[in-house]
Amino acid sequence: MELVRFNPWNDVWNLSNRFNRIFGSRFVPTRTLEANRDFVWRPAVDIYEEENGVALKAELPGIDKKDISIDVKDGVLTLSGERTVENETNEKNYYRRERTYGKFQRLFTLPEGVSAEDITADFKDGVLKVHIPKAEVEEPKKITIH
Repeated sequence: MELVRFNPWNDVWNLSNRFNRIFGSRFVPTRTLEANRDFVWRPAVDIYEEENGVALKAELPGIDKKDISIDVKDGVLTLSGERTVENETNEKNYYRRERTYGKFQRLFTLPEGVSAEDITADFKDGVLKVHIPKAEVEEPKKITIH
């Protein structure tokens, strides 16, 4: 028999999961498109370090480049925009709409040692790539005494 470390939070988590299974889809009506307008959509973002800076990749399918905004202020990069809903549906067998629409905003604190003035961005095939270059490292200056 194997010894298992007691964790009281496991019981709380399991109880929560059981309630969700019991009351989840049977008694709660599914949300309509109108109800989903208040849903906060957060696009998936990957952030990684490159040799000469930091890269941020955001998945923004179905969004036009003109609907995306990138701002930098006080060491915070703000990515915002809006994905608009396509209201016209001519399909007879249209049962479900799971894609979310609406405005989004993501805030990212820039690490120290990057140059906010030289940030560039490319948008291709629904993926936004923001390149944040590292700042020039200032070498210590040796001062000679005369």
